[in-house]
Amino acid sequence: AVIGRPCGAALFLLLAACTGPHLPPQPHDHLRAVAADGRLVAGVAVARGEGWCLHWNHSVTGAPVADCYVNDGGRMILSHAFQPDFAAGLGHFPGRGELVAAAQGGYHITAINEPVPGNSYILRVGHPAVAHRLVGQRADGTAFDINLSALAAGQRVSLHLVPEDRISP
Repeated sequence: AVIGRPCGAALFLLLAACTGPHLPPQPHDHLRAVAADGRLVAGVAVARGEGWCLHWNHSVTGAPVADCYVNDGGRMILSHAFQPDFAAGLGHFPGRGELVAAAQGGYHITAINEPVPGNSYILRVGHPAVAHRLVGQRADGTAFDINLSALAAGQRVSLHLVPEDRISP
């Protein structure tokens, strides 16, 4: 019993240290993919100040493409993009971000910083080879990689950033 108490206290301190700091929840909003019929295809909480990317393979060339967004205080902002080339539908428009050659080939378009009107846009989800995916970090710090093509290929889906205070229980 004499040895048990110090060992118990040490075990408690060790377990407390392993669980990490108990931080207050971060303000966050909800990224939602909603089908035309109103069905929730996917949803994830994204902390304010954090971002996510929509990755896909170009439907003609098969090369990887990404558009990246940030949650700016509840506003969806197109932050930057990666394009492998200027194939059909891809390209850079002068005055909309800065075009920079990527070391691995292709192009980064940085500093776009364009608000998405209404915090929402429509996406026609591609077939499995296109592999439309939402990739980022949840508000709780865990990573997500949601394959929209596996969930809603060929469907019209609205991607919305919904402020936390507008989510009904």
